Amino acid sequence: MTEHQAVLLLVDLALIVALAGAAGAVARRLGQPAVLGEIAVGVLLGPTLFDGAVPDALFPPDVRPLLSAVGNLGVLLFMFVVGYEFDRSRLRGSGRPATAAALGSAVVPFALGVLLALWLVGRHQTVHRVGFALFLGLALAVTAFPVLARIIADRGMGSSRIGAIALSAAAVCDVAAWSALALVQAVVGRDGVPHWQVLLAVPYVVLMFVVVRPLLAKALVPSAPLTPGRFGVVLVGLLASAAATQLIGLHFLFGAFLFGLVMPRPPDAAGREDLLHRTQVGTALCLPVYFVVAGLNVDLSGLRWGGALDLALIVVTAVVGKMAGTFLGARSQGMPGHDAAVLAALMNTRGLTELIVLGVGLQIGLLDDRLYSLLVVMAVVTTAMSGPLLSWLTARGRRGAGVADPHRAGAGPGGSDPAERCRADRAG
Repeated sequence: MTEHQAVLLLVDLALIVALAGAAGAVARRLGQPAVLGEIAVGVLLGPTLFDGAVPDALFPPDVRPLLSAVGNLGVLLFMFVVGYEFDRSRLRGSGRPATAAALGSAVVPFALGVLLALWLVGRHQTVHRVGFALFLGLALAVTAFPVLARIIADRGMGSSRIGAIALSAAAVCDVAAWSALALVQAVVGRDGVPHWQVLLAVPYVVLMFVVVRPLLAKALVPSAPLTPGRFGVVLVGLLASAAATQLIGLHFLFGAFLFGLVMPRPPDAAGREDLLHRTQVGTALCLPVYFVVAGLNVDLSGLRWGGALDLALIVVTAVVGKMAGTFLGARSQGMPGHDAAVLAALMNTRGLTELIVLGVGLQIGLLDDRLYSLLVVMAVVTTAMSGPLLSWLTARGRRGAGVADPHRAGAGPGGSDPAERCRADRAG
């Protein structure tokens, strides 16, 4: 790295953190997740408005890879936390309604996405037609668990039945999405990596649960305080797991997520929050960089009628597929129509999870720049509409019942689980 690159990198990081923080605060005041403000910063600084003049000056090609590396580190930490916070006991508490809602919210948009891919594949460049269809189905089936948790916490729905079902269903979708992304990447393959090598993912997962998990339980006694040395063990294991999955042909994010799954959990909430707080220090700097860089890659300047048609089809398919699938799944278990509609509005949130998935699709060549831009717009639109739609449904339900908001009963302003509040703060 030259001195010029080092100076420009530091200036860019300072600029991104400042602008992303300000835009995130504005987004929150408007009732939206902070990630939408961070994406907006990237889009406003990108080629859509200034024909490439601003990004070329502030973020030249020799600095972009360095910014991407910083952003990827933030995503790696985030994926570790997603795996670490996966609560299997939540699934036992919600049972069949959550399972049915998760199944409907995943299968219906996935199937519609695969059908939509038949239309889009001839209009966009991709390295693998089958992989493209599978990936588009996955992209439309994603639910952003952290953003959904923030919405539920903000609305005091943490201890309500709908809130519990939504969190459980979103957790299932989250795990399924990252596992499906690994499968899609295995189908596509990677330059220089034989297809058979991806099969090593199966014994690697077994190794992590059968061998690494017990070793971590001994090295990191859940009841013991998280000293700097113990936290160092966590970081070494996290980076090693991410590197291992990258070497066998999968994305490093899957390794980070898997390591979070096998981490031992302290029995008390304070112990969990200690680890979350330490990782939050890294994500506070690095994760906004990822989303601003994602916005910089969005170019809508050349959008014509054909692109507008593609965008309309993508947004409509994503919204209809996700909401109809969730609604039908919930109704199949006897949930009232209004509650099923509220659940569908929550599950339509895509947010930062979608953006990470799309970034992987762009990296491995399944998406071209134009389709990537359209899918980012879809992610922003579906995330932005969740809050207002939920408010409308809630108000309509109150008017119909003539009572106070039932979802707020028994919950404080931030939900009941300290770890959930921490996750919500990170998402929002």
